[in-house]
Amino acid sequence: MKVAYFLGALNMGGAEAIVRDICKVHNITPYTPICLYRKEGNLSDAIHNTGVQCVHVQHKNLFRYLYQLRRTTIQEKIDIVHSQTPSNTMLCALALVGMDVKMITTFHGHSFADAPWWQRKIVYRKSKQIICVSEYEKQYYEQKWHLPKDNKLVVVHNGVDFTKLDTPLNHESPITNHKSQINLCMVGNFQGGRSPMVVCQALNRLKEMTQSYNMQFYFIGKRVEAEPWRYDECVQYCEAHKLANVHFLGGRNDVPELLHQMDGFVYSTEHDTFGIAVVEAMAAGLPVIVNDWGVMKEITKNGQWATLFETGNVVDCANKIEDLLNNLEVRKEEAQEIAKQVRKEYSIEKHIERLDDIYRLVVRG
Repeated sequence: MKVAYFLGALNMGGAEAIVRDICKVHNITPYTPICLYRKEGNLSDAIHNTGVQCVHVQHKNLFRYLYQLRRTTIQEKIDIVHSQTPSNTMLCALALVGMDVKMITTFHGHSFADAPWWQRKIVYRKSKQIICVSEYEKQYYEQKWHLPKDNKLVVVHNGVDFTKLDTPLNHESPITNHKSQINLCMVGNFQGGRSPMVVCQALNRLKEMTQSYNMQFYFIGKRVEAEPWRYDECVQYCEAHKLANVHFLGGRNDVPELLHQMDGFVYSTEHDTFGIAVVEAMAAGLPVIVNDWGVMKEITKNGQWATLFETGNVVDCANKIEDLLNNLEVRKEEAQEIAKQVRKEYSIEKHIERLDDIYRLVVRG
């Protein structure tokens, strides 16, 4: 069975990271993966170097592009096209008319929820299965679109190649490490839906508390060009409130290695449909504090694997950080045990096993 993962640009994102990790372990997949993509990007080398066959399908003319996609599918004898965006599913629906090639679509976010009715209808009808990355996301689409519970929408939690978390830092780090210093961080680009300002305000409240802590906080994430104010507001707030222990590292490609230098992880969101950054932090053995956003409760087993604070509540966030600082060694010991469970639950191997079940079911028809 040959499965084509269909991507747009090979730039770092949730969908691209999942496909990269599947390709990295392609020797253990019970099917043959192939990667189809439209544009190169900053993940091109990483995906090409996995050894999985990659086909660059491109053409400026839409009709020629559809022809190239159809010809590639025939030449490579592809059984399933697993599209990572609804827009790519629509392209496949046009290119593969009359062919017995199964289509599967993964929803990685809420972006398709408000699409025109005719686009939703095409994607829903042409996809043999629609994969949601969490129960939270599945319920969102079922309610938003008033969908029947007909098993077309299924949940497959994202998987992570956790071997990357076991690689020590082999270059100079931007993070200072002193014996008595406590390092905390938040990982995520400064974009809509994520709420790092809540964390900034919580850190300011923590500073105003009577007890002082030798703590440094690092925001790891880039300033997004489309929404630069989200980053700028956080930087200006920290400067205005003289939070000298708060640092903005920008976008980094060595996050797994930097997690080795951290003592804890704090995260705040009002958008995520899964939360790879939170999963990686838990799997790295860090005590995690995260807001009680729907999917965060799901991936942390309703707070069994992390400390939850009320979404948007600065005081609650500050109190939870203070509690972590006061009980750090105990929390770090607990986090080591949690990491073992997280690595079993969200491994890339388990993700592939679940996908294989779906692929076989779809091929059997």
